[in-house]
Amino acid sequence: MNSTHQQVAVVIGATSKWQADGRNTKLAHGKVLDDGDLPVGVRWGVGGAVSQKFAQEGFFVVLTTRNAANAATLASAIQEQGGDCMIVELDLVSETSIAKAFATIRSEVGDPDVLVYNAGYLEGRDLPPEKELLEHVPLEIFETAQHISSRGPFLVAKEVLPAMREKGAGSFLITNNSASLRGRKRMTGQSLYYPRVMMRTLAQVLTEEYSEHGVHVANIVIDGLIDSPGTRALPFAQKRPEVVMNPVKIAEAFFYLHTQDKSCWTHELQLTPFPTKPSH
Repeated sequence: MNSTHQQVAVVIGATSKWQADGRNTKLAHGKVLDDGDLPVGVRWGVGGAVSQKFAQEGFFVVLTTRNAANAATLASAIQEQGGDCMIVELDLVSETSIAKAFATIRSEVGDPDVLVYNAGYLEGRDLPPEKELLEHVPLEIFETAQHISSRGPFLVAKEVLPAMREKGAGSFLITNNSASLRGRKRMTGQSLYYPRVMMRTLAQVLTEEYSEHGVHVANIVIDGLIDSPGTRALPFAQKRPEVVMNPVKIAEAFFYLHTQDKSCWTHELQLTPFPTKPSH
């Protein structure tokens, strides 16, 4: 709780690699896109929508990103909507960066009441068709995927869970995808996603360890293509817009999880567009 008595929500990965100037947008389209005609709720994917939702509900929102400039327009949008937020640089590959970021958060706004781990990566997407097999995947790609999918949430959990345990309240919510449900071959154009199985396993472990202390841990499987400037421009999304997921509605699910009564917590939630079969 900060000096304004607002609860604190920290969003790890508040921006999106598919935002108008995101890394994946540039990789897929070869240029920065114009998002001026898009609703403000979808311009920064899930991270941006979750950040806006919690700010609208009266939380002080901490936007973390590797480069503060990436979140500048999102912060402006939140402030224009009457919300409160700050940007903190955080690199999940660096233990020092994580520790420094949370030291800043605690000193400036207090311990988080909600932590949304929404980190994404694109390592592996640029490998050509003949490089699909594991034997061709460079070690640095695997290491980055592991940093973001398991080491990162482990280090972040160590920063926030002790205070939540002592308080007897708090939410630790993890954004995941269908690759976390079981190991699958990486196809051409996909990130190296099978390390996300470990992310799901970590969520299960933290549930068993911290639920009894009043901390709500949940793994959210987003089972589909999320709307954003970069994904909306893809031929598949334009051909089948009904399978594109609205990040504003995804954000509502995150807020619902945080506000659930302790007598009936959800520890895994899978969100799938209606025309498609749920992954398993």
